[in-house]
Amino acid sequence: MPDLGGKVAIVTGAASGIGKTTAETLARHGAAVVVAGHSENGAEEVAAEIRAQGGTAIGVGVEVTDEEQVKAMIGAAVTAYGGLDCLHNNAAATKMHRDSDVVNVATEVWDETMAVNLRGPFFGCKYAIPEMLKRGGGAIVNTSSAAGLKAERIRVSYGVSKAALHGLTRHVANAYGKQNVRCNAIALGMILTEAAERNVEPKMLAYLEEHNALARLGKTADVAEVVAFLFSDAASFITGEVIAVDGGFTSHLPALVD
Repeated sequence: MPDLGGKVAIVTGAASGIGKTTAETLARHGAAVVVAGHSENGAEEVAAEIRAQGGTAIGVGVEVTDEEQVKAMIGAAVTAYGGLDCLHNNAAATKMHRDSDVVNVATEVWDETMAVNLRGPFFGCKYAIPEMLKRGGGAIVNTSSAAGLKAERIRVSYGVSKAALHGLTRHVANAYGKQNVRCNAIALGMILTEAAERNVEPKMLAYLEEHNALARLGKTADVAEVVAFLFSDAASFITGEVIAVDGGFTSHLPALVD
């Protein structure tokens, strides 16, 4: 099991879904966690659950597209725990039924998606890295998607934002690697969060499962344990990578999968 004892971690988008499970997992592995969510009440509820289980956590409300709020989130970690070692840029937006192709997508959908999925991680890296350098280094994990690795016929804003996130990941890894800051991205397939089960039609979930290399779709714990590993010293020689956590969804030729 990854040993994160003594590390301070921030997880954005942590009031539910992947972020919630990741925050809980990092705390279970010994990290002090800042649970950051769009809803301060929701974030604090998760933090309270972690504390009830013997972990260390505080909840912070943040709108990741707001530079001052991101700075305050970083400051909250430093104030509470004395520094920062790990940042999981997990908060993301997808306009499922409005993000169409490049000709038909509304400009505001493009702008809103880019603001959360790219501007948010940019601010996170911008203000987290100086605090990590004070502690001799740190690790950043950006939540991406298979849509950033392979093209879709829809969701142009989402796919392009995630592909750009890979560029940010590699930039951070190379700009700050000599100062012991690592940065990786995880490209997710379908993960069965509450939101996915609520918003994706059952027949689509069945289709995605059928065309996965493994015989199931992902669980939030599948993602959380990878993040914990990447934050741990066991992953100290891994940086600048986009790691698929997708059950093999992007590993085959789609024309031949059947």
